[in-house]
Amino acid sequence: MTAPDKIRNVAIIAHIDHGKTTLIDSIFRSAQVFRENARVEERVMDNNELEKERGITIRSKHCTVDWKDYKINIVDTPGHADFSGEVERVLSMVDSVLLLVDACEGPMPQTRYVLMRSLRLGMRPIVVVNKIDRKNADLERVLDQTFDLFLELGATDEQADFPVLYGSGLDGYMVRDPKNDPHEGMEALFETIAEYVPHPQVDLDAPFLMQVSTLAWNDYIGRIGCGRVLQGRHKLGTTFKRTAVRWTKYDPGDDDWEVVSQNDERSAHLWVTEGLERAEVEEIQAGDIVWFAGPEEIAIGDTFSSPEVKDAALRPLDIEEPTVSMFFLVNSGPFASREGRAVTLRQVKERLDRELKTNVALRVEDLGRPDGVKVSGRGELHLAILIEEMRREGMELCVSRPEVITHEDEETGATHEPMERAIIDVPEEYQGSVIEKLARRKGELAHVENSGTGVVRMEFDIPTRGLIGYRNEFLTDTRGLGIMASRFVGYGPWRGEVVSRNRGSMVASETGPATSWSLENLQQRGSLFVSPAEDVYEGMIVGEHSRPDDLPCNPTKRKQVTNHRSSTKEVDEGLKAVTKMNLDQALEWIADDELVEITPENIRVRKVILDGNERRKQEKRRDALTAAATR
Repeated sequence: MTAPDKIRNVAIIAHIDHGKTTLIDSIFRSAQVFRENARVEERVMDNNELEKERGITIRSKHCTVDWKDYKINIVDTPGHADFSGEVERVLSMVDSVLLLVDACEGPMPQTRYVLMRSLRLGMRPIVVVNKIDRKNADLERVLDQTFDLFLELGATDEQADFPVLYGSGLDGYMVRDPKNDPHEGMEALFETIAEYVPHPQVDLDAPFLMQVSTLAWNDYIGRIGCGRVLQGRHKLGTTFKRTAVRWTKYDPGDDDWEVVSQNDERSAHLWVTEGLERAEVEEIQAGDIVWFAGPEEIAIGDTFSSPEVKDAALRPLDIEEPTVSMFFLVNSGPFASREGRAVTLRQVKERLDRELKTNVALRVEDLGRPDGVKVSGRGELHLAILIEEMRREGMELCVSRPEVITHEDEETGATHEPMERAIIDVPEEYQGSVIEKLARRKGELAHVENSGTGVVRMEFDIPTRGLIGYRNEFLTDTRGLGIMASRFVGYGPWRGEVVSRNRGSMVASETGPATSWSLENLQQRGSLFVSPAEDVYEGMIVGEHSRPDDLPCNPTKRKQVTNHRSSTKEVDEGLKAVTKMNLDQALEWIADDELVEITPENIRVRKVILDGNERRKQEKRRDALTAAATR
């Protein structure tokens, strides 16, 4: 085993797309983790298929690098705000962080959040200015902005005196002086980690103690807990005490927690990380990050300790509360089971229960509906990733429009909703359109900065529901040149109704294959979602209406047959390209009375009530109730 004074535990934190995972690729190559003839894919830490496709890190991962006589445990963390809870828990396992900042963009919303968390834990970050080879890189400006952010977040003098490295994770080099040092190798990074990251302050002779920070699941072994051993040693098969704790309040303080249970358990498997793989060992010791299996139930924040330790319970770890919810429903459409595996409500619940074993930010509520359950998460992307995973497993289901989770103020009784800080970079000519659209969505402009390069940075305080359905509209308004990032900042007073969609739907009134002749007429009323010969059903949405109200239509209508035909008349019906929405776009687009139907092959949009007559009856009842309430 490595002596504790030669262990370095460090996490890489940054905003999304600032190069965390790519930097780890270069660290592996420099430390010769793989054989020379080994075939290594890009972003090797993103081992999930969805992570590779989307280019994002969804779950934090742990790897180990041996450099000289040091063992460096590195944790790659997600950069997207929807998965920020992974970062919170990971920081409890490390002694310092590498804060990556893009040499062009500078500090972004998630940069501020993860830095704030690390400073509060007393860590001294190492700042890495990445992507210095980019055309518009401005190293001095980015470093000044980072230093100002440290001061703004209340960094101590020691924390503000941070070491700085410059380089390119893609090209595989890190240097202290970008002008004079040769741009090759990662030695400067390894030397800085060894010098500035403190080794774990532990006592190997004290009784065993560790806390679970992350979870994994194995179908044969069960739950696996991961965390750093805080003191002592533990041998495989030895009895230990598991103490489960929980918060007693929604918005807890340091003392608002209690012990739920204490049980004697026995370890069945112990692992440490070697490179990217877990290696099973007979004994673990203080200072190292380890994997632990044995207890049937393991939860985030559980304390494992020697039986002789009396007051073993440690403060629970903060688990992020969900801000957005939607209903997961059984697919009741006429095309159910044609393209995938039709599932019952019981099977949906079983799949969600399996997800709850590792996805601790997820919440599932059974509200007694016979067709579905309510699922809550940290944001649209958090839930969309889960839906996409279920889809790729062959399941069919329907989901409702995302809704924000509100809370009532205990003192005033006022409704509070989740708020976000959005940072938007757009060319100057588009800033007026962006400000106008976000003002309609109850956004308040907090700060404007013109860098003099033709790009304006604007910061908005806006309700989470104001951003639902806006991202695609934003890309259209800015011709794809705008960059938008947001971060959940807390709860604020309800800001009133938000009108996010001002166009209706074109709803099919018949079932059958869509025809070119009918779609050519319909495209004059709006944009289409279906192509000729594609099967549609009653209640399915086949396009977006150009007006605010819904338009019933018959896309299956055929042209009347006459006895005079032209051989070339219908070769080209003049159809425009149809809009094919992906899952994220569909979730943003649908209205409250609509659902997204998800199958392994298609994403469709439909009305909750498929029958047109029933929808009209419901509208009349709703109008009558509204009129009675206003009298």
